[in-house]
Amino acid sequence: MAVNLVNVENVSKVYGTRALLDGVSLGVSEGDRIGVVGRNGDGKTTLIRMLAKLEESDTGRVTHSGGLRLGVLTQHDSLDPEATVRHEVIRDMADHEWAGNAKIRDVLTGLFGGLDLPGFPQGLDTVIGPLSGGERRRIALAKLLIEDQDLVVLDEPTNHLDVEGIAWLAQHLRERRSALVCVTHDRWFLDQVCTQMWDVQKGDVYEYEGGYTDYVFARAERERIAATEETKRQNLVRKELAWLRRGAPARTSKPRFRVEAANELIADVPPPRDTSELMKFASSRLGRTVFDLEDVTVQAGPKVLLKHITWHLGPGDRIGLVGVNGAGKTSLLRALADAARSDGETQPVAGKVVVGKTVKLAYLSQEVAELKPTLRVLEAVQQVRERVDLGKGREMTAGQLCETFGFNKEKQWTPVGDLSGGERRRLQLLRLLMDEPNVLFLDEPTNDLDIETLTQLEDVLDGWPGSMIVISHDRFFVERTTDKVYALLGDATLRMLPRGIDEYLERRHRMEEVAAAAVPVVEKAAPAVSAADQRAAKKELQKIERQLDKVSEKEAKLHTQIADNATDFAKVAELDAQLRDLGGEREELEMRWLELAEDA
Repeated sequence: MAVNLVNVENVSKVYGTRALLDGVSLGVSEGDRIGVVGRNGDGKTTLIRMLAKLEESDTGRVTHSGGLRLGVLTQHDSLDPEATVRHEVIRDMADHEWAGNAKIRDVLTGLFGGLDLPGFPQGLDTVIGPLSGGERRRIALAKLLIEDQDLVVLDEPTNHLDVEGIAWLAQHLRERRSALVCVTHDRWFLDQVCTQMWDVQKGDVYEYEGGYTDYVFARAERERIAATEETKRQNLVRKELAWLRRGAPARTSKPRFRVEAANELIADVPPPRDTSELMKFASSRLGRTVFDLEDVTVQAGPKVLLKHITWHLGPGDRIGLVGVNGAGKTSLLRALADAARSDGETQPVAGKVVVGKTVKLAYLSQEVAELKPTLRVLEAVQQVRERVDLGKGREMTAGQLCETFGFNKEKQWTPVGDLSGGERRRLQLLRLLMDEPNVLFLDEPTNDLDIETLTQLEDVLDGWPGSMIVISHDRFFVERTTDKVYALLGDATLRMLPRGIDEYLERRHRMEEVAAAAVPVVEKAAPAVSAADQRAAKKELQKIERQLDKVSEKEAKLHTQIADNATDFAKVAELDAQLRDLGGEREELEMRWLELAEDA
């Protein structure tokens, strides 16, 4: 029988006039893996701080089992700025001692990319004080994971980790024996790690069995039966449920939802996006050319990040861009944005970027633009535009779009200076969309956003007609909002990945194995590829990617023609046959692409 580690009994907590938690009773037992979700400001962090006895409750009590070994990662580390990484993480262990410890080696490699901490100026002997917040957070996480605990409590552990780091952390936590309570907005991570969910809402905590996918199903079922939530929010949950059920049915290893109930819930829910309709509308707004890159080289200072890139971003393309930190994702977006803002006058150090004449770009950077702090939220949005056209006859006022992004009528009159980081991020994105762009660059758009706001943003983007590039470490968001994934693997190239982020992680794993091996892999596999063959393979790869783009355009046109001729069955049959032929062509191109990628 599992031992009870923590008991939370009838706990309440009030801030000002607002009850964050009201008579909450919960427990954590050995082996529990609990994900905590809820809107920003609803009390998630307060709950786990009280659970860890870092904060006192107003009423009720929290008890720990005798001798409980507890590890906590808060949003603000307590590292000594004068100390080195070695002192904080490994303490006084001799090199041979810690290097012979498999757990320490795994943690250092997983969180820092190697035992010598590449990227840190003096490796393990780097002084902590001058480091960035993200680097300090990884050090605090490493320090915690190296220890043995009965219970690990983590507040936003995936912040400042890239896709590989998040995948490693999920695997590490699955293999740990300690119990886990984790606050995170990363839905993929929740599905990988958690077997229970706590949903913090308006002073209450609702408990669910299973990971994030199971939680979405169960919450939709609960809301359908109880009918206590507003219609708009119900529809958002049902829409996400439909995507999870149809698009990714195997996200959890032990689904606990009732499949019959889930199918009944989504019976009349259409797919999230009408791709052919969006492509048609995007083409009418953008024409044929959006961004064409011809033999482009991108630099950051003296460092060459990308070389000889030939790429086409077409109307309606929705691209996810992933890659190792420092590979050039943000630099690539900046190069395209500079060309767009200067009408093609500003060009990269080599090659050419052709920008469509009708391109109207909105670029959400990682920096939050400063606004006058006394300005009200609604006023900041109305400064851009009073109403916005979302396409297909949909129009929203500034106030309605504010509501969609979680700014209720009361919050719309809050001064910008009083907003949290996540709320400022929402406002920044909202102002961009109000300007009716037809091309969106989103660089880490999910930073500081809670899950409910993310689903609302995804809903807005589902109906947004234009071209879009998303850089994000939030795997769920990338898979949910984009149709293709391209990767920067740190070798100055840009590659399309037909199998998406799974393929990216596999490729990165292979690259790390090759780097770690003393002898090249080619000794055991095929003979080495010559430099000339590599160049030829890269050239053919770029050609195939252009062909794949053309196939996508043809498929979109055929979908449109099928919709336009829905009552002409002979015509539909003819068009459907063409569509099947294109599918076969796409499959052949993708197979050839995979073969060439190894040589390149």
